[in-house]
Amino acid sequence: MTTLNSSRKNLIIILIIVFGCLLLLCLRLGWIQIVKGSEYSEIAVDQQTRDTPIEAERGVIYDTNGNELAVSVTCYTVWVRPSDVRVGDTEEKKQQNIERVSKSLADILDRDYEEIKAEVVKEQSIVKIEKGLDKDTADEIREENLPGVEIAEDTKRSYPLGAFASHTIGTVNDDNAGRSGLELQYNTYLSGVAGRWINYTDTGGNRLSYGDERYYQAEDGYSIVTTIDQVIQHYTEKAIAKVQKDTDAKRVMAIVMSPKTGEVLAMAQTPEFDLNDPTTPLDKDEQKKLAKMTDKEKVTYWNKMWRNSLVSDVYEPGSTFKLLTTAIALEEGVADLDSTYTCTGTINVAGETIHCWRDENPHGTQNLKQAVGNSCNPVFVQLATKIGIEKFYDYMATFGIAGKTGIDFPGEGTAILQSEESAGPVGLATIGFGQGVAVTPIQLITAISSLGNEGKLMQPRLVKELRDSDGNTVETFDEKVVRQVVSKETADEMCDIMQYAVDEGGVGTAGVDGYKVGAKTGTANKVNEAGTGYTNNTDSSCIAMAPMDDPQLAVLVIVDSPKGVQYGSVTAAPGVSQILSDALRYMNISPDEESQEEAEEKMTVVPDVVGEKASEAIGILAGDSLSYDMDKEAAAENDFIVTKQYPAAGSEVKKGSKVYLYE
Repeated sequence: MTTLNSSRKNLIIILIIVFGCLLLLCLRLGWIQIVKGSEYSEIAVDQQTRDTPIEAERGVIYDTNGNELAVSVTCYTVWVRPSDVRVGDTEEKKQQNIERVSKSLADILDRDYEEIKAEVVKEQSIVKIEKGLDKDTADEIREENLPGVEIAEDTKRSYPLGAFASHTIGTVNDDNAGRSGLELQYNTYLSGVAGRWINYTDTGGNRLSYGDERYYQAEDGYSIVTTIDQVIQHYTEKAIAKVQKDTDAKRVMAIVMSPKTGEVLAMAQTPEFDLNDPTTPLDKDEQKKLAKMTDKEKVTYWNKMWRNSLVSDVYEPGSTFKLLTTAIALEEGVADLDSTYTCTGTINVAGETIHCWRDENPHGTQNLKQAVGNSCNPVFVQLATKIGIEKFYDYMATFGIAGKTGIDFPGEGTAILQSEESAGPVGLATIGFGQGVAVTPIQLITAISSLGNEGKLMQPRLVKELRDSDGNTVETFDEKVVRQVVSKETADEMCDIMQYAVDEGGVGTAGVDGYKVGAKTGTANKVNEAGTGYTNNTDSSCIAMAPMDDPQLAVLVIVDSPKGVQYGSVTAAPGVSQILSDALRYMNISPDEESQEEAEEKMTVVPDVVGEKASEAIGILAGDSLSYDMDKEAAAENDFIVTKQYPAAGSEVKKGSKVYLYE
């Protein structure tokens, strides 16, 4: 009896335990199914879902003639699904898979093992390990048959011409998004819309029979057709490279523009960089310097290296700015081509004495055209004073100097112009001859180009149309007339004055045999870093147009801190001449018959340059197809006055002959 009771008691205890376990299981099942049901459902879907990104192909960047400047090429991206890497019946097996995947990828990709492992064990559904791989590397990874590792076809940016037009085209970052230049400005159009491929698989990667497979096609980006002409860009880069070598300057910059349309045909500066490896300077010494920098210093260095100074930075234009002062004076009627001025070497403004560069041997009486050719400061002081500060500043706004040009490029800078209140009579006087004002190069060439376009100011542009992946034009950016800045009559007179400066003035080194060229040079001392004064370094420049009876090209060359002789006529003007010579012939612009006949004459008469500044004498001689020789060390120290020349003025010599200049 006792045994029976004991058995019953044990049975009851067992039943209680069983029912207790069942109750716990029910509670646990309820917790999983009801309380945590949605969470576990999401985890299951996440484990079963394969969501593979499909990159859109970035649009092509073309030059104006359809030549490819930037393209997208096929490459491969390595993705890892951490949950699929951690497969295995035991923790040891899971750890082995993690180590195998990490080591294999580190070896093939030449990456740090610990760095790869940290990516492999992340708590994410999918992790990007490396992009931009070639086919051989991708195939090598596939052959390893690594769990949780997927290879997706992708695209990366490639620049067929390397460093060509680097500051204009710009760069992309590791995610193929625009980082600078046109790549950044038109990133929204170029990038397109990424697609996705979604399907459902088991833990082994096998597709499940249930669940809808979804494929979202990527939308490729639009291509852009730029105004850049690959040939003219090449000529420009070749010319500034020669100027850089000849002058040993800090850098050289150039813009070539169509005055009629505002299209930028070329834009270049030194030093350039390889767009296919934009974080590595081309200069070996600069590479060593960069390697020693902190990460923060590197970012600053790169931003400076990629910066397009022709659009973003300002400089003092010097005497090239006198063209605008002259145009305003003609338009306002305070001067005409017959107006005469007497230079005594100095001029007094509000108690301040302003000197002409020939204060010891003044220009004497001269007309307006001669004053521009002589670059006589006192004349431009008089012109600016007669115009008046209010009217002068109104014209600065009209010419686009007081604002931005609106060029389709990121980071456009603005001019530094004193306020009317603070400028005063002396400030106005100095601005009149190009000092005390700083402009961006794109502002200056846009303003001067209006003089070659019957007085119409055009908005500069770098892109003229968008195309889809089939090559169809989807949008066109038409040329835009901003405003009429001066009359056609004034513009025509300015073209005549600019041509005189080349033919008879001191800018002959910008000329091209057989063509009517108009130009003006400038040499301005650079402001020190503190902005408190001027240094001995200069921005030497030359701006020109051709042919002057119907200007098709405008060219601006700026030489930053040339060594030795610093005159714009010696440093920048020869670069302008080379660009014009190559570009005019490439564009099939026929030489002017009269100019051609003059160029073909073998003999010429030596002009009288005694009493001229050395920089002016060089330009005058070049205008008559004569070269020069002088004491370059003396010329580097100061722009001396020529006291003697050989052969003497009036001598008939062969073109190309050398005239010796003495201090």
